[in-house]
Amino acid sequence: MLKTLTKLTRHTLSGPTMGTRWSAQFHAPDTVDPTEIEAALAESVAVVDQQMSTRKPDSNLMRLNRAPVGEWLAVPGELMVVLSRALEIGRLSGGAFEIAMGDAVTAWGFGAQEHDTEAMRRALNQPRFRAHQVIELDQKAQRFCKWAPVMLDLSGIAKGFGVDQMVAVLARFGIEHALVGLDGELRAIGQRPEGTPWTVALEKPDYKVRAPLSMLELRDSAVATSGDYRHWVDLGTQRLSHTMDPARGGPVLGAAASVTVLADTCMDADAWATAFMVMGKDKAAILASDQGLSAIFVERRGETLRQTYVG
Repeated sequence: MLKTLTKLTRHTLSGPTMGTRWSAQFHAPDTVDPTEIEAALAESVAVVDQQMSTRKPDSNLMRLNRAPVGEWLAVPGELMVVLSRALEIGRLSGGAFEIAMGDAVTAWGFGAQEHDTEAMRRALNQPRFRAHQVIELDQKAQRFCKWAPVMLDLSGIAKGFGVDQMVAVLARFGIEHALVGLDGELRAIGQRPEGTPWTVALEKPDYKVRAPLSMLELRDSAVATSGDYRHWVDLGTQRLSHTMDPARGGPVLGAAASVTVLADTCMDADAWATAFMVMGKDKAAILASDQGLSAIFVERRGETLRQTYVG
């Protein structure tokens, strides 16, 4: 196996998407055309963006958000997969992962608009529906219906799914060894040519600079991080992160600085990282064990950072 791997050529590809960049490192025979692969990778994430973006008024997701209660709408295959898994993780997490938070995300300024004080008050005081209780999916007919006026937001799972889609693209080209990423979501397949795992950085939760805190080794696994240091809003003396707490209709309070989850798929790692930020370390430790997940909590203790492994 190692002799075969040493004959492969290393390729590094990247491109813009979803307000950030996708990337792929892989090893392939000289007969493989990287230009064709690059185009296929870019197309795969463009499909995810067009179907699931809240910043594109014409996206499939925004069409669902505008739909009247009780109306059945056709849903493309990729969006159906993500909606189905999002509802399942919402149920398994007891509502800690909740996609029916689009109004709160927008109100607090984490969508396409600036934060709106009056909308923030409404979001905090509004009774909340659980998406897994009011969204119905007809898998056979590939259609969707909502039975309550909810606004969906898939920002906590769509990028992870985009990574998984890129891995599927590489598989179609016969590539078995790669590291794929979209923003901070990563998935590794196979290994490096020398037979070692792929090495990735666990980012330091710093508001000003991007720097590594520690290193992780990945082989046939995915990793995603949710944290308070990339997107936030300052209200008076309080800094609030973009992670929404469904129980209060606003940013989660008293959460860890970051939570990193390792899972088989990046879609799952992405969603569970958000859920664990909301749940907190103690509850997450129990659920991580039940779900076969591993997680790393990074907490601020004054000027120091404390890492805790659970799962």
